[in-house]
Amino acid sequence: VELFEACQQQSSDLTRRKFTYANQLFVSLSDARLYLTGSSMNGLGCRSSDADMCLVMSRNRRGDAIHILSTLQRLFRSLSYVDNPQLIRAKVPILRFREKGSDLEFDLNINNTVGIRNTFLLRSYAYADLRIRPIILVIKKWARHSQINDASKGTLSSYTLVLMVLHYLQTLNEPVLPSLQKDYPECFSPFMELDLVPEGSKHIPPYISRNQSSLGDLLLGFLKYYAIDFRWDSHVISVREARALPKNNSHLWRNKYICVEPFENNNVARAVHEKSKFETIKFQFAESYRKLEQKKDLDSILPVRTVINEESSRR
Repeated sequence: VELFEACQQQSSDLTRRKFTYANQLFVSLSDARLYLTGSSMNGLGCRSSDADMCLVMSRNRRGDAIHILSTLQRLFRSLSYVDNPQLIRAKVPILRFREKGSDLEFDLNINNTVGIRNTFLLRSYAYADLRIRPIILVIKKWARHSQINDASKGTLSSYTLVLMVLHYLQTLNEPVLPSLQKDYPECFSPFMELDLVPEGSKHIPPYISRNQSSLGDLLLGFLKYYAIDFRWDSHVISVREARALPKNNSHLWRNKYICVEPFENNNVARAVHEKSKFETIKFQFAESYRKLEQKKDLDSILPVRTVINEESSRR
């Protein structure tokens, strides 16, 4: 709890991300909308988290994302308050840049509306129970410290980690969470008008879980679940179904070691492809479970004071 309270994103941080100079860049685009997405909006961000943004263009302004981002990159280079704009040609291309004079980094994409829908679905899960946000933040810090939280190096993305935590909390004998997609499909319909997506979660009544486990017990159980109980060779993690699905012969999961079903079937499937990375991840889960089960002390797997100091120094 101390770690969460020190590292969680504050309302002032969110305001800064919403109203920073980047927002002013698009004032002239009256038929475009800029959305803050990712951990800065879904409630799972740290004070040092980067800001993800999606620029949604109207149909008559839509074009190739690379072309639009290249145009914006040239514009950004002329602005005194933007530093080092880089065009990253990923599956979802992004323009990455910094606010000059600060450590605040932005990732801007074009028309990735699935990311907007995922943001508000994750936000609904994050606030469904008071234990969700603290345990996810601590697990993300643990995974980063254990060097298994870097998708660019073949390990787990933060998005994948979050889905793994939610899935675990759904599959306990007394679940901490339900499947919100199954219980409230009308609030998370992929066909809902984009402007209405932020309102969808406001119509969900509070979820009251009969599970009263402490954060410590849930953290230990999370490590045990993926170190011992979960069958990586035959199951796919699914938050949508609130259970583990059988890994069939679908091309999506063939020759993949960690398989996590995304929120929407048309989204990119999350998986770990390299056996060596998979073994490293499994080892970290097993070793951290052994240490935490033995010592019952978070410092045995994560240097809490060091993490808090690092977070404070980056603000």
